[in-house]
Formats: sequence, structure tokens, C-alpha cells
Amino acid sequence: MQAQIRTKLQNNLKNGRKAFAVLLDPDKVELESFPFMLAESVRYGVDFFFVGGSLITRYASDEIIAAIHKHTSIPAILFPGNSLHIEPSADAILLLSLISGRNPELLIGQHVIAAPLLKKSKLEILPTGYMLVESGRATTVSYISNTTPIPHDKPGVAACTAMAGELLGLQIMYLDAGSGAQKPVSAEMIAAVRQAVDTPIIVGGGINSIEKVQSALEAGADVVVVGNGIEKNPDLLPEIAQVVRSFNEKIIA
Repeated sequence: MQAQIRTKLQNNLKNGRKAFAVLLDPDKVELESFPFMLAESVRYGVDFFFVGGSLITRYASDEIIAAIHKHTSIPAILFPGNSLHIEPSADAILLLSLISGRNPELLIGQHVIAAPLLKKSKLEILPTGYMLVESGRATTVSYISNTTPIPHDKPGVAACTAMAGELLGLQIMYLDAGSGAQKPVSAEMIAAVRQAVDTPIIVGGGINSIEKVQSALEAGADVVVVGNGIEKNPDLLPEIAQVVRSFNEKIIA
């Protein structure tokens, strides 16, 4: 397995370049209109598609990934809630270890179940420290994972958690306020984690405006992830893409 995506993330971090990922929930993707959304993603320079969620009731990941591969060259990266959500036709998988919680199933249990399938697959494995952050409301992922998120106003806890994950060998940190979050991960928390680790940082949940995207990027996020915001307001896709592009143009200049 070639480490293409991991290498890209590490090079982006080294060069100060930011990226934009669109989160696709298989329960919410309308396959009939999906090709248009894919065309718009290509047009505006989306870097990654994350496919998955904490709870999936309509299995369509294979069809979604097939459409992504047919209409784009954008990597399709699995964002699994458990081992049942593995789809070998994807390009890579965020192998999430929920280091913000103390549920052994999501620290190692599901990974043991998934390991034989992942070992045989051609998926690029991206070992990821997954950190849930309190967002002002209970989210599906906190309920399903049966874990308590890191308090929104405790950047030090987040920094030490990420530090521990990096020392354990995790190669990416993912700070997530959860789908439909009332408030995103704070700039203070992102900045604290950025100072604590040398890994790429992904930030998602509650990012529904260009101001929140700008805040996350300036604080140290390497990848911003938007899902619900685009579902509710499709115009947000080009707007966020422009913010990321403008940030990268400043770096080049």
C-alpha cells in the first residue's frame, strides 16, 4: 500500500498548505443528484471526500465511492463508525482510535475485528487519534460511542490527549465537535493541539460559515471538514473552497 494520502497530508503540514474535505453521510446522499455535487467539488477544488458516519441505516457507501471514482479523481476516504462500515473499494481509511474516551471497543476492540480485512485490502491505512469535543448539545457520535467529549473550554486536556496519541504512534489527529454541533472546536483548542503535536490536524463539526473556517485554519487546522453545513446550504461549498484557496495563495506568495 502506497502512503500517498499520508504523504500529501505531511507535505501540506510542512509547507503550511491547507485542505478541504467534504463529509458524505451515506444516509443523506441523494444518488440521483450526486453527480452534480461531485462536479461542483471538482470545480471548486475539494481535496478529499470522507465517507461514513457514526450510525448508518442505509448502506450505500459502495455506490457513493463508485460515483466518486467515476466522476472525479478526488480520494474517497472512509470515516467509519465501526468495523461494519469498511468498504474496500475506497482509497483509504481513517483508522480511528477514540482517544478522547475510555470505551475499549473504540480504542482497540473494533480494530481487532477489522484487522484481517484491512490487512488484505488495498486501502491506505491512516492511523488517526479521534477526539470528540463538547459542542453544546448531545451528538450522535457521543451517544453511539458511549463516551464523554472533551469539555469545550479545556484546551489543555485536548493538547495532552493529542500528545499521548502521537506518542503512541498515531499519525493524524482529528478534532470533531460532531455532526450538527451547535459550536465548533474552539480556536484556542486547535492552537493548543497544534503546539502539542507534529501530526496533521483535521477539524470538523459545527463548521457552517466562512468565518469558522478561517478561524480553524488560522489556529492551526490542516484540514477542515464540512458536511451538514453544505447539506443545508450548498453555496457554502464554493465559499469555503475560496477561503482555503486564498489561505494557500498567501502561503505561496
